[in-house]
Amino acid sequence: MKGKWLLFLVLIGLIVLSDAAEKKRRRKHKKVEKSEAEPSSGTGVSQDIIDMMTADEENVRGGYDQIDDPCAKKRCGAGKECKISDSGEAECRCVESCLPEVDDRRKVCTNHNETFNSDCELYRMRCLCTTGSQECLGPKYSHAHIEYYGECRDMPECSEQEMDDFPRRMRDWLFNIMRDLAARHELSPHYLKLEKEAEVEQSKRWANAAIWKFCDLDGHPHDRKVSRHELFPIKAPLMALEHCISPFLNKCDVDDDHFITLREWGKCLEIPEDELEDKCEDVRGVAFNEI
Repeated sequence: MKGKWLLFLVLIGLIVLSDAAEKKRRRKHKKVEKSEAEPSSGTGVSQDIIDMMTADEENVRGGYDQIDDPCAKKRCGAGKECKISDSGEAECRCVESCLPEVDDRRKVCTNHNETFNSDCELYRMRCLCTTGSQECLGPKYSHAHIEYYGECRDMPECSEQEMDDFPRRMRDWLFNIMRDLAARHELSPHYLKLEKEAEVEQSKRWANAAIWKFCDLDGHPHDRKVSRHELFPIKAPLMALEHCISPFLNKCDVDDDHFITLREWGKCLEIPEDELEDKCEDVRGVAFNEI
């Protein structure tokens, strides 16, 4: 009898504990449901997303976005800027205005021995003249280019004796620059091979250096011709040290077409024509058929 009462009390205890656990579970479940049901806004979309969508709509209404901008892939030359025409096409037009320059070092001296406030002002004038604008100050500016940075100054004349000796000094200078770049590992493998050939074979010392520099100056487009503008990297740094550099390069342009070909470059440096051959880096993807 005593054992039956003990069993009965155990069963009653288990029922009470089970009922309490069920009530606790229900209270917890209701709390979670209430938390999940609360929206972050009246529309169920986060405010950050709404703000981003609104900003995108305003950008589109305000004009072209960067992805659809016709000027994004348009390349314009010096003195020009990309503008969108009434029909939505990208066009290169002359720069409307240049930012004012307060630093005298930003001034440029032209091949006409005239000082412009900045390279932008010079290239803008060249563009205006090549397009026939009424703002052009004269036809000579159609081929204006930078001689050097800074205000124009009096340069001593290059004597006949200095000019006769200049090709030799120029050849040596080019080879020394090429050798220094090779020592600093700043030459591509293609031109590094040319430098090593020049070190080993004396006959290739000047020719390889001349070819390397010509290819280096021949920028976009790689057309096997060096323009007056492309000569700037070699001309500007030497103007203060070598007053013969400008008349020397002018002399290289035998036909006065404002371009120097490889043949003209080699002749100017007094390198035999049979030592010159097409060695510009093949990765450019441009075929050069004639020297």
